[in-house]
Amino acid sequence: MSNYPHYLQRLQDATRKFWDKHALNTIGGDSFTYAQMATDIARFHIVFEKAGFKKGDKIALCANNGAKWGFAYLAVNTYETVIVPILADFTPESVMGLVNHSDSIALFTNSARWAKMDPEKMPALKVVFDVDNWKILFCRDPKIQETVDNLDKLFAEKYPKGFGPDDVVFPTDNWDDLSTINYTSGSTGDPKGVMLTYRNFSANVDYSQRNVPAGDKMVSMLPMAHMYGLVIEFLYPLCNGTSIYWMGKAPTPATLLKAFADVKPYLLITVPLVMEKIYKSKVKPTLDKPLIKFLTKVPVLNNVIYKKVKDGLVQAFGGNVQEFIMGGASLNPEVERLFKKIKFPYLVGYGMTEACPLLAYEHWTKYVAGSCGKAVDVAEVRIDSEDPQHVVGEIQARGENITIGYYKNEEATANAFTEDGWLRTGDLGIIDAEGNIFIRGRSKNMILGPSGQNIYPEELEAVVNNQPYVMESVVVERGGKLVALVFLDEQSIAKALLDSEAKAEIPENIRLGANRQLPGYSQIAKVELMDKPFEKTPNMSIRRFLYKQALSAYGIKVLPA
Repeated sequence: MSNYPHYLQRLQDATRKFWDKHALNTIGGDSFTYAQMATDIARFHIVFEKAGFKKGDKIALCANNGAKWGFAYLAVNTYETVIVPILADFTPESVMGLVNHSDSIALFTNSARWAKMDPEKMPALKVVFDVDNWKILFCRDPKIQETVDNLDKLFAEKYPKGFGPDDVVFPTDNWDDLSTINYTSGSTGDPKGVMLTYRNFSANVDYSQRNVPAGDKMVSMLPMAHMYGLVIEFLYPLCNGTSIYWMGKAPTPATLLKAFADVKPYLLITVPLVMEKIYKSKVKPTLDKPLIKFLTKVPVLNNVIYKKVKDGLVQAFGGNVQEFIMGGASLNPEVERLFKKIKFPYLVGYGMTEACPLLAYEHWTKYVAGSCGKAVDVAEVRIDSEDPQHVVGEIQARGENITIGYYKNEEATANAFTEDGWLRTGDLGIIDAEGNIFIRGRSKNMILGPSGQNIYPEELEAVVNNQPYVMESVVVERGGKLVALVFLDEQSIAKALLDSEAKAEIPENIRLGANRQLPGYSQIAKVELMDKPFEKTPNMSIRRFLYKQALSAYGIKVLPA
């Protein structure tokens, strides 16, 4: 037993306390109060029970973010069947492969996705539920269909006096039982399903409730089938009695801004790329105006200008955000310097699916620029280095929130841990005397320099991204040379009214400008322009492995020598 509450105990308490408050909401669509959420969960528990589903059976969920997604997750999770959330943008073939690999006997999805799947390729599947209307899309067991058809009668028989707050009882004697299997990719070759227990979730929900701000409403934008969004934008706030609002479909800037204005969220979870784009498109052009540049050098006046910039940013997100939490990558140093100047309430955290997902966080008032915060107190973090404060080594972790391994993949599980039981993150970094963690890059991304120097492409990219007209970049090694792949900001180029000669000089100017700030051993030898943005993971990290070679299939245009 742990010295903090089980997260399902917190959810049970919140459901009883906030019975008539909105809990799960799709903007412009479905909305459930805590009472409706609990009632529908109880109804599905009857279906699961009559279907013969047992504790530990696997149930997959593949659908778009929304209130119905949240409900389906909780219905499975509180029944003690193992939930297998699958990213909505995986191909039908990948979804079917993961349903099979996870041994799922049921699937929640929608009719459009199901139409592209073949039940014959998923022989263990007993039933498929439509998350849009709870109807059955496919069923191999007539008893399940019969139960659904008679559910109103069965529910009335079980709760003859009606269903009330006292009827909400979620299981909590399952700390070390499997709660969730989360697949980090749709690969069908050797899938890695991260196994997470109720203890893992309880530890991070507890830490978040003690350290992350609490509030009334949350706009959830990250994929729910990804741990970052699932825990920080859904489970921890829901256990607080927060109302969760999902966009429901891919948002446009206009619909996002309207959602922020309407909901007024207390917290914003995002990735550095989003904030960097806002900085480049909205903030930097204003601060670069000659008059503003002059005024920011005048004491007192500069504080007035910086306050207006900060207030404008906060207002753009509804005006009520207490903290902007970023994760998934480091923040561009130029953007970070500005955020510190204007006292913007931001921080960059650190985590991974295997840590469910939290490894490091620090409240924005104590956050140190360039770091990713301090280790969360439900885990320990160490650097595998003879001098962790100065010599880069692998970041390793152990604790209450760390995975028990990969589903049906003993080899991957063994490779993920050191002999003394610490999780190998694959990330490289240092820890300062105060415990702040500074990530230097991924061990698999590190490039060995000509004289044995360790070159971290993420650090070079931060410099390249600060050059004029650069939207984003990836630095790779080609034939012993460092090459910067760059996607340009066409809007900025258009605004600058450059002639054809000036446009042609942009790549070389990027190279020269970056090299002026880089040491000799990590100079950029060449810039190659991309004709489309880099492909990204669900948490908006660039899929680096696609760009190791200059393949035309990835839209890379090689500049003439």
